[in-house]
Formats: sequence, C-alpha cells, structure tokens
Amino acid sequence: MTKKKNVTMATAFKTIIWPHRKLVIIGLILIVISRLASLVLPWKSKALLDEVIPQQDFAQLKNLLWIVGIALLVQAVTSFLLTRILSVQAQFLISELRAQVQKKVLSLPISFFDNTKSGSLVSRIMSDVEGVRNLIGTGLVQLVGGTITAVISLVLLININAWMTLFVFLPVSIFGYVALRAFKYIRPIFRERGKINAEVQGRLTETLAGVRVIKGFNAENQENKTFEEGVDRLFQNVKRSLTATAAMTSSSTFLLGLASVGIMGIGGYYMIEGDMTTGDFLSFTLLLGFMIAPIVQMSNIGSQLTEALAGLDRTEELMNMTPEEELAHRTISLDHIKGEIVFDDVSFEYEENKKVLHNVSFTAKAGEVVALVGSSGSGKSTIAGLAASFLNPLSGKVTIDGQNLGEIVLSSYRRYLGVVLQDEFLFEGTIRQNILFANPDATEAELQNAIKAGYVNEFTDRFEDGLDTLIGERGVKLSGGQRQRIAIARAILADPRVIILDEATSNLDTESEALIQKSLATLVKDRTTIVIAHRLSTIKKADQILVIENGQIAERGNHETLIAKEGRYYDLYTYQAKI
Repeated sequence: MTKKKNVTMATAFKTIIWPHRKLVIIGLILIVISRLASLVLPWKSKALLDEVIPQQDFAQLKNLLWIVGIALLVQAVTSFLLTRILSVQAQFLISELRAQVQKKVLSLPISFFDNTKSGSLVSRIMSDVEGVRNLIGTGLVQLVGGTITAVISLVLLININAWMTLFVFLPVSIFGYVALRAFKYIRPIFRERGKINAEVQGRLTETLAGVRVIKGFNAENQENKTFEEGVDRLFQNVKRSLTATAAMTSSSTFLLGLASVGIMGIGGYYMIEGDMTTGDFLSFTLLLGFMIAPIVQMSNIGSQLTEALAGLDRTEELMNMTPEEELAHRTISLDHIKGEIVFDDVSFEYEENKKVLHNVSFTAKAGEVVALVGSSGSGKSTIAGLAASFLNPLSGKVTIDGQNLGEIVLSSYRRYLGVVLQDEFLFEGTIRQNILFANPDATEAELQNAIKAGYVNEFTDRFEDGLDTLIGERGVKLSGGQRQRIAIARAILADPRVIILDEATSNLDTESEALIQKSLATLVKDRTTIVIAHRLSTIKKADQILVIENGQIAERGNHETLIAKEGRYYDLYTYQAKI
C-alpha cells in the first residue's frame, strides 16, 4: 500500500495560487502600500516629540498631521480594496472548486457510492474546499504582507538601537520555533477533523432520511446516542487543536511580554544616560508593535493555512480517483444501437474470492423482454447492474450489438438506457420537473404523451396544481403507485432502446398494479427489456425467463415451457399462486 502524500504549500501554490497570480500580485502591492502607510505614524511620532513640541513649530505640526491623515486614508482604502478583490475572488474560487469536486464525484463508478456515505460526500464537497479562501484570499497575502512589515520594522529598529533590537529578536525567534512545531502537530488533527465531520454529517443525513423508520421502532434515544457519540468525537478533536493553538498563543504572549519588559528596562536606562531621546523610545516601541503584531498574526494565519492544506488533502484524494469514463480501454463510441445484449460466460464478485455470479451466458435479442426470477440474493440485481453498465464483469464479457460493454464510452451507451427501480427515486420539486428530468428539452406534446402512456394524468387531474404539484423530498407526498407511474413516464420520455426494470408491482394494491402493468406494457414495447420479476404472474408474456439460483442460470425458457418442465420455476409459480 502506497503512503498517502499530503498537499504541500508548493503544490497548493502551483495548482491554486499561480493560476490567479495577477490578483495575488495586486493583493501584495496593495498590502505593501497599506503596511508602508501604517509605518508613517511611528515614524512621525519621533518628529512630534523631538522636533515639533520642543520647537513649538505649529506649521510643522500641521504638515505632520496632514501626512499622518493621508497615510491613514491610504491604509483604509487599500485595506478595503484588498478585501473586496481577494475575498470575493476566494469565494468565487471556492464555488468553482465545489463544482469541480461535485462533477468529479458524479463521474466515479457506482461501486464508489456503494462504499461511501452520501452525507460524507456532501461534507467533502461543501466543507473541505472552504480553507482555500486562506490561500487565495487575504490570509496568504496578510502572511506575506506581515513578513514585509516585520522585516521593514526590524531594519528601522536596528537603525534606532541595535542592542535593544537584538534583545527582542531572541524571544521572537523562540516563538517562531514553537509555532513551526505546533503547525506540524496541528495539521493531522485538522485532517482527522474533516474525516470525523464527514462521518457525523453522513449519519445525520441518514437519520433525517430514515426518520419514519426511527419513529416506527421508537428508536429516537438510540439514534440520539449515536449522534452524541459522533459530536463528542468531533469535540475531542477540536479540543486538541484549541489546546495546541492556545499553548502557542500563550507562549507568544509570555515571550513577547518578556521582550516588552526588557525594552522598558533597557530603554529607560538609555534615556537616563542620555543615549536615547523620548521620540526614539516612542518610535522604537511603536515599531516593535508593528514587527511583533504580524508575527502573532502569522500564528493565526498559519493555523488557517494548515487547516486549508488538510482540507485540500481530502479534496485531492477525490480528484485523483479515476472516473469510470477515463479508463484507457473505453474507446468505442456508439452512434445508435439496436439493443441486443449478450452475456458471455460472465462471472462477478463484490468481495475477493466470493463470487455472486458463475459463468452466466444468455442472449436478449433486440426488442425482447427477458425476465429474471429467483430467490433473494440469487444474483438477479447483479445481472441487471452489469447490463446497465453499473458493474464490470470479473471474467467473461457483456456485449451490446456485438460490442464489448467494457470498451464502450459509457455516456454513449447510457443515452439509450432507461432504468426503473422498485423503490424509484424522485427529486424534490414538481411532478412535471421529475418527468422532464429524463429529457429537459422535450416538447409539451412529448411530455403529454409520456404522461398518458404512464397513466400519470389519472391522478394529476385530481390535484389542484396538476403537474405542478410539489411532491416533497423523495416524493413523500405521493403513494407508491403514483411514484412508480411518474418513474415510468420519465423512462418513456427518455425513449431508451434498453430498459432495466426492477418490477414495480410487488407491494402495490390491485388497482395501482393494474395501471402500472398498462404503463409497463407501453414502456417495454419494441425495447430490449431486462426485468427483475417479483410477481411471476406479471411475466407470462416475457420472451425469455431465466431462473437464477446461487449465481447461475438454473432454468431458461418461456412461461409455458418452464411450467411444463415442472422444475424450479413451476415450484415458484405454483407457490405464489396459492398465496
């Protein structure tokens, strides 16, 4: 297993900062101007005490006030422009990164989503890129600007009194060493925090989605306890980072305070001896503040940059994953398909050395309906997943019109594919929006044809808002039969050549089942259909029925042939007929 590489400042500079170098340079110029303007006050303080006041020179006082006032105005304007330009750009970059990460996530194979909580992904898309504002925004520029201010202040301090400056430099150097050690300790904590936060948010998302199950089993206390444990882990992580940050801040307060006490003593001694004027001492004290303040500020900015890099570590993990479309062997693009699907000696496993399909072979001719029946866990959904290109065979191959599905550009195949699941997913919004999801550019006539073919109008005509009725999250305001008819109308509007159908009538009342059977008859007409059959009475007209047991085809044939064999299909059919 290769060791995971952290995102370095050099990498972040190359990928994030350098493409926006013009704005960063503008920011640096602005902050240099701002910091130079801020040094005017301590510079002119010496002249005020040593020249203007002793000489009672009101004309020079007036000029001095004008110079300091203009410097303060320049400082205010540059500070505003700095925030306006860089902070806004940083937020724009965050929105761009979120879009890129979301696009990347959707390009990943189904197996990735099977092993990752959706709430965790939401956290990684929305939260992990937040720290970027400290790279392209004012954080990094302030770090550079603070360094420039500290260096200029240091030169001016040496010019006033080299020995006093040397005395100050010692505790500042110690603090710098402590800060660097602290950042090295804090970064893994920030990285772990992102992971914990994603897990907690993932669990919360599941809790809210499954609230009916929670209440149905009176499990609120159990779920509360699970969430409390998660937020406590998050709290413990935050406590560790706060402790480290507090130790760093406290050490800076003590060390820099110690320097200030020393300056008071040394400065007092020099003034008593007459080697330093009051103006020199005031300028030294103010300039010392200008040198120390950026250093203390750097500790906070350093923490922010450390957190930003930890977030980018996690983002980089996602961005480095290989999308299902970018596999080198996917080179065939389909312009059209007839729809013949062939499974040629296909085996598959979800876990190593635990096969769920064993050497499955069958042909679904263009326009045929192939039904998969069998007990739960026999491998029906896996076959459907392979036909939909959601999964890839361990061995053997699946072909569409003679072309290996493993070598086809998936988007060129999936535009001819329609999927209707037993527990169909609907998006929050209106009925119209959910049906148009399959083909947003469909005409009103095409939409109405799909609605009638799916018998959706049978219930929307009774709604006050008709097709513009809001259905709630996952269609919670509709019945199971209504949701299924919307899903079927959506598939009809897509006009696919291949349909993967997890038959939707197993848990519905008789009236809903009858309407949906009519909808399905319209949907599968002249289309290659692979249907997972739950009620065997609904597949009597299937061109081919495959009985799947333990990952193998136990029987195959049409309804009459299999009934005549009196084998496994006969047993399943007669058992259901008795219920």
